[in-house]
Amino acid sequence: MGIEKALSNKAQDVRARTGRARITRALGTALLALGLAAAPAAADSTPSASPSEDGSAPTTAGTSFRTATEVDQGGTATASGSAGDYLYWSFPADAKQRPTVRAKVKLPAEHAGQTWQVDVYDGLRRRQACQYGAQTRTAVPGATSVELACVLRTVRAWSEPWADDPLPGTYYVRLTVVGLKTADLGLPVNAELRVDSKDIGGAAAVDGSLAEPLVPGIAVTSAAEDDEDSSASAVLSSIEPDDGWSSGWWSDRWVWTAIGGVLAALAGIGGYVLTRGPGRPRQVPPGA
Repeated sequence: MGIEKALSNKAQDVRARTGRARITRALGTALLALGLAAAPAAADSTPSASPSEDGSAPTTAGTSFRTATEVDQGGTATASGSAGDYLYWSFPADAKQRPTVRAKVKLPAEHAGQTWQVDVYDGLRRRQACQYGAQTRTAVPGATSVELACVLRTVRAWSEPWADDPLPGTYYVRLTVVGLKTADLGLPVNAELRVDSKDIGGAAAVDGSLAEPLVPGIAVTSAAEDDEDSSASAVLSSIEPDDGWSSGWWSDRWVWTAIGGVLAALAGIGGYVLTRGPGRPRQVPPGA
């Protein structure tokens, strides 16, 4: 009887170890599969910035919001002007992107000191605050250049009407000198502008999206498309992201939510297997 009991206990231990090994292998396989599934989503979340299709970069800047020169993300625009001019550019920014605007102003050899500032406005022409970056800098007398930077907040797909959150659409950059001395007024300057963005991904996803991005003329253009007989066509801005404007509902948050659900289910199954006990030995008849 003692031998049979020892053999039974040993068989139960073997079955328990086998069950734990199966759970470990199942968890490892599931994690590997989920990791491979999440890899494409992570790859898609990398920022995609390419210069203009024709390979040429803008060499002029506008003098107002309506005449702002269009710039693609990832491209460098240049412009020549005079100290005291207002230089304007525009670029597209989509939901879940965090744009970064960098500007460099090349100054003449002799000047009395200039303070330059870069401002960014959204499609509603609301001035957007910079999270960080040197938005205003002063060039001491004799300095040959001054560099500015502005990192915006992450663009949201939807926001409350009273909020000042960045929304998808056209963004405007204004570069100008402030506190200019009379002796420096009209001195020639050369400016360079570059706009990049980082895709934040599902961390910035919200439940909702705009009916149309905040692009000048989008409402008139949409009305003209709905009415075939209408001759109204106002395209005040022709730039948009390389992949088009996002719909706002998809993000990699769906992938990580699915991964969390699968891991929770596997953890529940593993806990049940480990805590249910060895059960009734096969040598013991039912009801004994």
